[in-house]
Amino acid sequence: MSDPIQDVSRRDLLRITLTTLGVSVVNAEAAQHVHQAVAEVKKSGPYKPKFFNEHEYKTLEKLADLIIPADEHSPGALAGGAPEFIDFLSSQSPELAEIYTGGLSWLDHEMNKRYSAAFVAAAPEQQRAMLDLIAYRKNASPELGPGIQFFTWVRNMTVDAFYTSKAGMDDLGYIGNSAMSEFHVPAEAIDYAVKRSGLG
Repeated sequence: MSDPIQDVSRRDLLRITLTTLGVSVVNAEAAQHVHQAVAEVKKSGPYKPKFFNEHEYKTLEKLADLIIPADEHSPGALAGGAPEFIDFLSSQSPELAEIYTGGLSWLDHEMNKRYSAAFVAAAPEQQRAMLDLIAYRKNASPELGPGIQFFTWVRNMTVDAFYTSKAGMDDLGYIGNSAMSEFHVPAEAIDYAVKRSGLG
């Protein structure tokens, strides 16, 4: 049986990473490739991190869960496989691996400085307080800049991973390409276009 990690070419993964670097979005085709590779790995048992150590992976899981938590509509980023998705890509890309190890290290250092605890060991209100600081560019400072940059990465990749997973597509109600007997432009779209055109 072939190893799914070896079947993914470095060129494909660099393309995924560069796409992410360029526009902060992993394209849908590339994301499906990663989800399929992770599914292959999981056929032999629960997913074991390919790149991150246990502490880093638990931190990544906590971040993903805080970014897209489960609710009454959706199972959230953990069920969508966001941590596995990010770990798998990081195991194939030294550039991405460096972003995540540096960012996770920065996060723990900053949490220890403020709360004397690593991110995963901190109280939920302390975790939220830290994310409230690094989730917004308006808080940019020499001290918080690296954290803001890292959180942008983890948030974007968590969203990409979730909304390209089955759980995320189900949450959106996406049914794929299918034929329609007729199509009607929503009235809101027409009103908006007319208003923007200056004719309305």
